[in-house]
This record gives sequence, C-alpha cells and structure tokens, in this order.
Amino acid sequence: MANCIHAWDKRRDIAIPGDELETLTFSVEHFITAYKEAVKEKGSFTIALSGGSTPKAIFSMLTTSPYVSQIDWSKVHLFWSDERSVSPDDPESNFHMAMEAGFKSVGIPPAQIHRMKAELNIEQEAKLYEELLHRKLKNKGFDYLMLGMGEDGHTASLFPETKALEIQDQLVAANHVPQKDTWRMTLTYPCINSSKNIVLYVLGAKKQKLLEEIYSHKKPCYPVERVGTDLHKALWITDKDASKLLSF
Repeated sequence: MANCIHAWDKRRDIAIPGDELETLTFSVEHFITAYKEAVKEKGSFTIALSGGSTPKAIFSMLTTSPYVSQIDWSKVHLFWSDERSVSPDDPESNFHMAMEAGFKSVGIPPAQIHRMKAELNIEQEAKLYEELLHRKLKNKGFDYLMLGMGEDGHTASLFPETKALEIQDQLVAANHVPQKDTWRMTLTYPCINSSKNIVLYVLGAKKQKLLEEIYSHKKPCYPVERVGTDLHKALWITDKDASKLLSF
C-alpha cells in the first residue's frame, strides 16, 4: 500500500494507486487499516463521511463482500463532514446517499449514526452538532475523515469566499453559499485538521488541471489547500487520470 504514496510537503502526502478501480480498492483497504488500528487502540472507530460519487463507490465496496465482513460494524460511529439543506430522504442528501449506498444494511446501531440536520433551523442545528462532537469525540478528533474536491476547489462545504473559511473557534458552521444560493452545514478547518486520518479523494480527468494547479502552488488559493497540518497530514488519493500532469 505504501508504494504508491508520495511525499508532497509537510502537510500532505499523495497516493496514486492506478486506475479508478485500483484507486477505489486502495481507498477501501486504507479505510479498513485505519479501522483496525482505532479499534485495537480504543475499541471504536469514528468516521466523518463525505458526499460525492467517489465516496459513494467506496461505501458500496465497503458494505459488500469481501470487505463487509472485515469490519465489526457495531464499533463504527458515523458522522458527516457536510450536508445540504434538504430532508434526509432527499436524493441530494449526503446522509441519504451514504445510507442507501450500503450503511443502512450492515448493522450499525442507530444511536451511532449521527446525521447533520440541515433542513431546518440550520444555524441552531450546527450548534447542536458541535455539542454532539464535543460529547462523542472528547476533543480528540475523528479517527477518519473523508473529503472530496469540487471543481471550484471547495471541500466539505467550505466554498470560496464564504464566511466559514475564516472560522477558528467552531467545529461546525452553518455556511451561506451565495454562488449556489443556499445554506450548507459543514465541519470547519479546526475540526477537519484535528482528525487522525484526513483523506481527500480526487479522481477522474476532469480534476486534472485543478490538481496540477494546486500541486504547483506555493501559497493556498483554494479552500481545499488548507486541509492538513504538520501534526495531522492529509492524504490525497488520486487516480492516473487525475494525476496525469503531476511529477515527483
């Protein structure tokens, strides 16, 4: 697994396992390795899930043979990195997507599934979700946090030129996104960057130019570039198509 991981800088590593299927398989195996380490250390595994097509494919693989039996799902605690302001049964809901992709059928205790309630009173619900994180994580961060990268360089629901980018004293925010004329609930950088494993998926040729631009930057210009710290490095997992313009 380590053979495809390259050092990027003090805050980031990048993995290029191969084509899409090889990259998805690597991602699932990386997830299971982190799960085993966390359970061995403390008996449970806390995850913040992401929306998007790549996480959906990962969820589907994780929750089917041969991988599903490698996890004791009673030890898994699900959270989310962000959510749209829609009901939990809406196809656009990140919660709905994750559950339908397989998590609803693996036996995770309902009390360990913590969706973001972003459809009503989003600012109040963001405060309640932050209180939940303090109670459940006890200021230790997630064991595993999953992120993606939008074509505008956003991650979670930290969009360019939105107020949540500058929040340093909250774990969760209700973030107004003018370019989409909507509100989103999102984890903030302090929360994201406190996680033990921060994993960012960038797959497909459409992400090629933006990934190359980000890789060559010396100063952060896009929200996604602020993910990862010296203490908690981010692992960018990308396939051959997305990484075609990169060199090491």
